[in-house]
Amino acid sequence: MELTGFHHLTAVSANIRENHRFYTQVLGMRLVKRSVNQDDVSAYHLFYADAVGHPGTDLTFFDWDVPRERRGTRSITRTHLRVSGSAALEWWADWLKEQGVATSGITERDGRLTLDFADPEGQRLALVEDAGRGDEPTPWERSPVPADYQVRGLGPIMISVPSLRPTDLILTNALYMRPVREYPHPENAAHTVHVYEMGKGGPHAELHVAVQPDLPVAQPGAGGVHHVAFRTPNDTEYQGWFERLKSLGIPNSGEVDRYWFRSLYFREPNGILFEIATDGPGFAVDEDPGNLGEKVVLPPFLEPRRAAIVANLKPID
Repeated sequence: MELTGFHHLTAVSANIRENHRFYTQVLGMRLVKRSVNQDDVSAYHLFYADAVGHPGTDLTFFDWDVPRERRGTRSITRTHLRVSGSAALEWWADWLKEQGVATSGITERDGRLTLDFADPEGQRLALVEDAGRGDEPTPWERSPVPADYQVRGLGPIMISVPSLRPTDLILTNALYMRPVREYPHPENAAHTVHVYEMGKGGPHAELHVAVQPDLPVAQPGAGGVHHVAFRTPNDTEYQGWFERLKSLGIPNSGEVDRYWFRSLYFREPNGILFEIATDGPGFAVDEDPGNLGEKVVLPPFLEPRRAAIVANLKPID
């Protein structure tokens, strides 16, 4: 039983219309599911991914009217998105400049070419050259980004903790991740980033843990990240993870059916919210693949409340 990589990452936006424009028209990702937060139906939950919403390609957002995040430790600090080849990164550097998005310029970090930037709300992002590793995504034919340069999925996710040992124990002993290397933090060489890998490894299956004891604790908000989800391939292994967390005495949500996948939530010792999510059944279970994301879709248990829920949502197109 092992986690195979990232399933999705969920962040927070206080300007969902601009968020939709940026991720579809600038980053060229497809809106594959237009739904609501199942625990707070007043808020959108938008899923951006490849053309069909493969697990591992999803970058998702809750729509909450909240102040900006106050940055600090005990948080998820940067989301890397994979592209293939140095030519892709060079194309992105030019494209983002044309779109008025400031970037770091292409640099080498942890042995990979990387381009840092942020979305309009300060969400910290990076494009990373993945040498073709990870599942092959399905290009979106209506993307403004050429197929060869489109985002291939989630790459390394970086988190910040004040102390490594408690997090290391969860990652290695509970989740079977493997520590593989270290490198200096790009913003402060006095801070060390510890790399843990899942499954067969590769940028799509690496959690980068920055140890930053001198930072204040982050305050959640817009431009920040709510949680990161790890992939498990099927219901049998999902059940195994629930039993493992329970046997280790790790407090968790219990089994949660999100309809498009099944989820299991828990916090690692420094307070960062983790999720384990199944690969299936997927986003096409209730929509034609050709029309993903074009209308508000609700899980069956919310359908009786559709009229009231939809009436309360903001237009985003």
